[in-house]
Amino acid sequence: MQFMSGLVVFTIAWWVAFFAFLPIGVRSQWEDGSTIEGTEEAAPKEHMVGKKALWSTGVACVITAIAAVVVPQLLAQ
Repeated sequence: MQFMSGLVVFTIAWWVAFFAFLPIGVRSQWEDGSTIEGTEEAAPKEHMVGKKALWSTGVACVITAIAAVVVPQLLAQ
């Protein structure tokens, strides 16, 4: 797999994983009982975007590594 192909696979895998991880573990202000004046009750109390970005990076690395091994073998047939 060429560098640009790997970069495209990584980018697509990262965004798909990131959007899959976004709703995990989110508690709204309403569920926590600590609504801040002037905000929406459904707004998340703590969003943990950094942690989810790290998880997405790990998953994207694994998917890219699998694609780097599998795709050349499929194209060689």
